[in-house]
Amino acid sequence: MRIFTNGCFDILHKAHVELLKYCNSLCCPAIGGSVVVGLNSDESVKKLKGQNRPLNTELDRKYMLESIKYVDEVLVFNEETPYELIKKVKPDIIIKGGDYKVEDVVGNDLCEVRIFNYKQGYSTTDLLSKF
Repeated sequence: MRIFTNGCFDILHKAHVELLKYCNSLCCPAIGGSVVVGLNSDESVKKLKGQNRPLNTELDRKYMLESIKYVDEVLVFNEETPYELIKKVKPDIIIKGGDYKVEDVVGNDLCEVRIFNYKQGYSTTDLLSKF
């Protein structure tokens, strides 16, 4: 089973790790399943979040994600959405956070989509607003 999720992952926090742990729980690593994370490039983060983002470079963000035991592969994409990457990866399931609706998730026409319960107060944008 191949599980896909994606995002900016600018400042890793508890909700990110819980999302990745949930992805891993679905993929059955014992029989060759994997968790693939699509990571927005620095360029695409700027388009989505503004010129002051990302705070961490794509290389640093990729390194941090690859260091998490629940992640098998991290692929950086430059486009505004990961649609072409999802077509290449061919996941069985796409997982997104609870701030999404299934019908709004990019790639919902390519495979099953599941929504992970959103952890209120843990978004990077929320964290940054405290400063």
